[in-house]
Amino acid sequence: MISFLKLIRYKNLLMVLLTMVLTKYALIDSFVEKSYLSDYQFSIFIISILFITAGGYIINDIVDIEADKINKPNKVFIDKTFTKKSAKKGYLFLTFCGIISGCSLSFIVNKPIYSLIYFLTVIGLYLYSSYLKKTSLIGNLIVSTFIGISIITLFIFELINFNKGFETLVLSFYIGTYVIFSFLTTLIREIIKDIEDINGDLKINAKTLPIVFGRKRANRVAFSISIILTILLIFISKSFLIEFPLFLSYSIVFVLLPLLFFMYKLWNAESKKEYSKLSQLMKLIMFFGILSMLFFKFI
Repeated sequence: MISFLKLIRYKNLLMVLLTMVLTKYALIDSFVEKSYLSDYQFSIFIISILFITAGGYIINDIVDIEADKINKPNKVFIDKTFTKKSAKKGYLFLTFCGIISGCSLSFIVNKPIYSLIYFLTVIGLYLYSSYLKKTSLIGNLIVSTFIGISIITLFIFELINFNKGFETLVLSFYIGTYVIFSFLTTLIREIIKDIEDINGDLKINAKTLPIVFGRKRANRVAFSISIILTILLIFISKSFLIEFPLFLSYSIVFVLLPLLFFMYKLWNAESKKEYSKLSQLMKLIMFFGILSMLFFKFI
């Protein structure tokens, strides 16, 4: 059971769950009197997202077996704890349940067209794991986009009942801000992981950014994206959070300052161990960034 939870990246799934719960109950509910999705419908939405995401992690591990044996031998479960056949069955089961849940919700809210979101996401995750992940930067951009899709999808479902007024416009801005934040932090982390995993990726003839352009240049790309993220955070803090001292202080202490420290360590990083620590630090920055949604309940 523990091995299965690790296989589907239960910690990452908890992060996805936290993001969805805060997006609905902290962010969206702060701008609308009554959410469109009931708690029951939202539960179906959560199940659909978590199942499809878990399935995506399994298919990713199935494809990456040989590379993972080099990059992270202690975290390889397929061909050890689980056979490749049973892993494929797990992937198909979780993905099927995710699609069924998502399609059911789409019909419940009388928007069957929304079912396409789930089918396209599953196809995209499969193509990413099987082909696009090994390509320079394109794979990084795709997986980073998928991270924001869950937030956008929830917003699309909730948007059914929104009056197209000023509050909706403001909410759209904040939703967009968190989507961009999720996209950029994930993109940075994916590039760092590629640098960290370069030895295993070389064995499977992948064409990731550090393999094609070298570790140092890949490092500088991640650093440049970090600068863009920093500028975005400073702009948001100066333009929108200046009137909310507690929110502003939180953002500076728990997001902006750690990001600046991250950039300092990134500039001088060389070893696999250093990049591994940077990856964990960026995950922490992502966590505190998403957690900041709680402040919308008080402003």
